[in-house]
Amino acid sequence: MSEPTTGASPPAPRDPRRSDVVFTADFASTAQWTAGRSSAYPGGGPVNPGDDKLDHLVDDADHSRSGVFRATRRPDGRWDTGLLTTEDSEEEFVLLAGDVLEARVRLPTETGAWPAVWTWRDGGQEVDVFEYHPDHPDLLEFTNHVRRSQRYVRHDAVRPGAWIDLRTDFGRHSVDWWLNGERVFADRRGVGRRWHAFLIVNLSVCAGRYHPPPDPETTEMTFEVSSLVVRRPAGDDA
Repeated sequence: MSEPTTGASPPAPRDPRRSDVVFTADFASTAQWTAGRSSAYPGGGPVNPGDDKLDHLVDDADHSRSGVFRATRRPDGRWDTGLLTTEDSEEEFVLLAGDVLEARVRLPTETGAWPAVWTWRDGGQEVDVFEYHPDHPDLLEFTNHVRRSQRYVRHDAVRPGAWIDLRTDFGRHSVDWWLNGERVFADRRGVGRRWHAFLIVNLSVCAGRYHPPPDPETTEMTFEVSSLVVRRPAGDDA
């Protein structure tokens, strides 16, 4: 769905150069990231069929720790999938209202792949930096579940296998999404002053309710995150 626009101008974008880097992802770090479990999955995982996922979360390094998030077919019809979260890690990094997240990602090519960078805490507080499904090859999904806004964005830069640069500004009054340096959605709703949440990066596999499942001959799928940083503005202008 696309959010309706109003006559008001969107808030001016914050300048990340005025911000301090407070988090630089090192996916190999067990202090930064917990692998293979998340409170966003029932009981922490490993499966979540209620969300139309074939995932079976695993904590082995080959599925996530290199920054290449991998899913591999299992004999039982599920898929071993990579997920990393800052929740329950030693450092337990938390995003705050006003933070700016920047990431460079390579989109998957395989039907059924469902990559995402998103936030979660205490059964909610979810903001999706992006979701992608190769069956809609030129479309990214941006969602603020905290204050119920969403935009599907079609763009020439988006296609299976493409590298793209993403930026999300988690503003109190507007969450803004950027693609390759272009602001493509400002929701004018934001997350509120007290919002905070953990970070999740993962590759899920569609079960077929909303998007087609993997082709029968597919045994492996991947997407990659080559960099991810979070900046925190020095001024109180979120």
